[in-house]
Amino acid sequence: MPVSCVQIRELPQHIDEEVVIRGWMYNKRSSGKIHFLQLRDGSGFVQAVMVKNDVAEDDFENAKNLWFEACLEVTGKVRADQRAPSGVELSVTALKVLHNPTEEYPIGKKEHGIDFLLDLRHLWLRSQRQHAIMKIREQVIWTTREYLRNNGFLLVDSPIITGSIGEGASGLFDLDYFDMGKAYLAQTGQLYAEAAAAAYGKVYTFGPTFRAEKSKTRRHLTEFWMVEPEVAFYDHEDNMHLQENLVSAIVEQVLLHCGKELALLERDVEPLKKVVPPFYRITYDEAVKKLHSLGSDIQYGEDFGNDDETILTQQYDKPVFVECYPKKVKAFYMKEHPTNPDLVLCDDLLAPEGYGEIIGGSQREDDMERLVARIREQGLPEESYTWYLDLRRYGTFIHSGFGMGIERVVAWICGLQHIREAIPWPRTIYRLNP
Repeated sequence: MPVSCVQIRELPQHIDEEVVIRGWMYNKRSSGKIHFLQLRDGSGFVQAVMVKNDVAEDDFENAKNLWFEACLEVTGKVRADQRAPSGVELSVTALKVLHNPTEEYPIGKKEHGIDFLLDLRHLWLRSQRQHAIMKIREQVIWTTREYLRNNGFLLVDSPIITGSIGEGASGLFDLDYFDMGKAYLAQTGQLYAEAAAAAYGKVYTFGPTFRAEKSKTRRHLTEFWMVEPEVAFYDHEDNMHLQENLVSAIVEQVLLHCGKELALLERDVEPLKKVVPPFYRITYDEAVKKLHSLGSDIQYGEDFGNDDETILTQQYDKPVFVECYPKKVKAFYMKEHPTNPDLVLCDDLLAPEGYGEIIGGSQREDDMERLVARIREQGLPEESYTWYLDLRRYGTFIHSGFGMGIERVVAWICGLQHIREAIPWPRTIYRLNP
């Protein structure tokens, strides 16, 4: 019977069978007549034990000369081993070297600086820590899509190149678009999601978004991924319910499916277990008063900075909504508060443990005259929004939505100190490569 070629994650299904795995050696130690090869193949990690008397002499000698990240085809018998992180080990019977590097792997066992690791991001992704983060990121994205689809949402892709400013002119990457003037890398898919909501009711966009802010904080990237649901006939309250239910579902599924990855990251999961509806809610006014009592010097009417969000979220054991901000610090499309025209019906959802904003949402301004006035107040080019204003000309309706930054959610759930580890290829004001 031919030997099966399997992935490492499938090894527990093949106890006492001889199999073949193909992958890379990320570590090795030898003890006399035994080599311990640490292998990975993208699906998992396993230790392959090579005993001299159990393999051909050439195979054992070849193993002596392997460099880190050698590409190998390993044949062996699968043994159950409860001490092993994967629950199994591989007793090697044959080794085929597919490629052995001719120089030392640049990322060693010693501690390396973050700039060095980011310069080698294309190699750093191979580490167990980065593997765990990317697995959790994938679970966050998969759960988000699954939750929205199961609740009747239609995915509608929005353009990356746009002629409309979504979140203010100061954070735009612009480019010359043939002979049509300036175009911009999208800050948000929201305006297009609003148009789609008028057609399909419950929709979401999901893709890369761009901000040209020269920010150096641990929470900012110049390119990041955002999911943006938009729902016809949802008001401000409906919108917040959707947010807390989605975030709770994401955390629940990560806890269910990514326990090993969280353990490898040494993430304390007890705070995550508390992430269930309802979330805390305070108004902007209440938040400012609370911040003053905690020593912040924020002035009323200012948006919260990273330090303010950190201070605020440290007071809560699960996410907290801050709602109804002053109109002057928020985007033109947000719905004016019905009893206070200086405020808008919006919310920021702040993650606990000092992680800050992971979602920004609002009810949208459905009144044509107020929307035009806000566009003019902010000095935006009215001609660029002709199509957007059509949504109010033809069948205007109450609607709400939000944007959830994938990397911020991943950084919080993983307990990362900096958002740059939450995305495979981080882009910051100082980093364009690799």
